[in-house]
Amino acid sequence: MIRTCVAGMLLLLLAGCGGEQFQDLRQFVKESGSDLRGRVDPLPEVKPYEAFTYDAFDLSDPFKQRKHEPSDKAAGSGPAPDTTRRKEALEAYPLESLKMVGTLQDKTKKMFALVKTPDNNIYQVKSGNYLGQNFGVVSMITETSVTLKEVIQDTAGVWTERTSSLQLLDEEEPKK
Repeated sequence: MIRTCVAGMLLLLLAGCGGEQFQDLRQFVKESGSDLRGRVDPLPEVKPYEAFTYDAFDLSDPFKQRKHEPSDKAAGSGPAPDTTRRKEALEAYPLESLKMVGTLQDKTKKMFALVKTPDNNIYQVKSGNYLGQNFGVVSMITETSVTLKEVIQDTAGVWTERTSSLQLLDEEEPKK
């Protein structure tokens, strides 16, 4: 009887181990993958190539410098600059690179501006001096600005006058 009992227990033990392992996991994977179907969007429609004929050979080349010959009207019109006078030191610099750093006043209350160049030289400027590369002549100096009149030439060769100014620097430049 003990043998029968031991044999029955062994049979029960073997029967419990005989089931499939991870059956619930296999069932989940099988069910979750059944609804999935890959969907690829259709390719966009390819438009046929349309040839373009470039027929602007008669137009001027935008990459070549144009040479304008002044017309009779433009030759004598406008406030032309005096090209025979001797250039001043501050005319070698573009107006954008010059900076007003201060003002001075003499005993007769005449104002002078202090202008700094890109190479850190400081010049004293008064009304009538020339600044910048566009024939700019100083017309007025105040405590905060220098006003000048420049004479520039447009593409048609006509000289025109414009007003520009240099403003006083408010803050100290950072030292390098």
